[in-house]
Amino acid sequence: MSAASHPKLGAISRWLPGLIISTIAVLLLIRFSNWSEILQAISQINLSWFFPALLFFMVSVGLRALAWMILLQKKVNYGRVYLTLNEGYLLNNIFPFRLGELGRAFMLSQTTELSGFFVLSTIVIERIFDLAIAAALFLATLPYVFEIYGGQAIAISALVFVMIGLLTMYVLARNRQWIKSKLDDFSLQRFFIRDRIVPRIDSLLAGLGVLASLDQFLLSIILLVLSWFFGGLELIFLSQSFGVDIELWMVGFILGVVSLGIAIPSAPAGLGVYEVAMVGAFSLLGLSTSAGLAIAFVSHFISITFTGVIGMYAFFRDGESISGLYQHLRNVRIFNLNP
Repeated sequence: MSAASHPKLGAISRWLPGLIISTIAVLLLIRFSNWSEILQAISQINLSWFFPALLFFMVSVGLRALAWMILLQKKVNYGRVYLTLNEGYLLNNIFPFRLGELGRAFMLSQTTELSGFFVLSTIVIERIFDLAIAAALFLATLPYVFEIYGGQAIAISALVFVMIGLLTMYVLARNRQWIKSKLDDFSLQRFFIRDRIVPRIDSLLAGLGVLASLDQFLLSIILLVLSWFFGGLELIFLSQSFGVDIELWMVGFILGVVSLGIAIPSAPAGLGVYEVAMVGAFSLLGLSTSAGLAIAFVSHFISITFTGVIGMYAFFRDGESISGLYQHLRNVRIFNLNP
């Protein structure tokens, strides 16, 4: 076997787990779905509910870009942040491993004076916030799904746990200079750590700087929560467009399940996994799974199409090709990002 074939085999092996999971998800959907009901539901969609749902999705993305701008400590203007965010979403919809997160860190570092590690640290913070919100929604609503005794206390405990996690991040941010000084002392005689690792950690700690400011910390969380809120409104209106009436707590459960579901490895864009997570949530809530799958298809289509169009425009404007960027990101290592 030639040496040139090893990178191809390595790439295939990295894609394989996600592809297998997505393939299984798609096969389950094909086997157990009532396609006549699904197609009928889609053909009868009520556009008076659909278009507000589309608007709510757009507002949700806009608020997420604003939250990221706050995490970037307002060092980049909103337009650049918004376009880069959609470039990342486009990459996520085409390539595996959520490569878009690394892609938007690289793109923003190339088009601004910010270091790649600094930008990456803000993306990590954003993802942590998202997982915290998703976990809070899931844990807070789970007792009501299964009618667990004492569900309110369990829900409150889950929210307190998430708040403790966010508070821990705030404390770390407030004490990042102390952490940096201890790290400098530790690496004084360890040259590899001092020269290759410490500069990157310094950039990561710099990215936590926004969290040291309580008002900016809270503002970034509030904006992300509002983004999720409008995402919930999108789900409510999409459900209504298919004649499905869902309660507010059900929206929280569905959002939590879908967000945690697509966090597992899958094909690009969470193909199949997104739909299975939505159908599973609808099934547990006793709602029509055919309607759930139809809603998942339309919701997924909105997300991929809207972010794809904006992302393609952003790539064209930046004079960057998707294939060229992918080739670069395939070979990039985390330590190669400029500190």
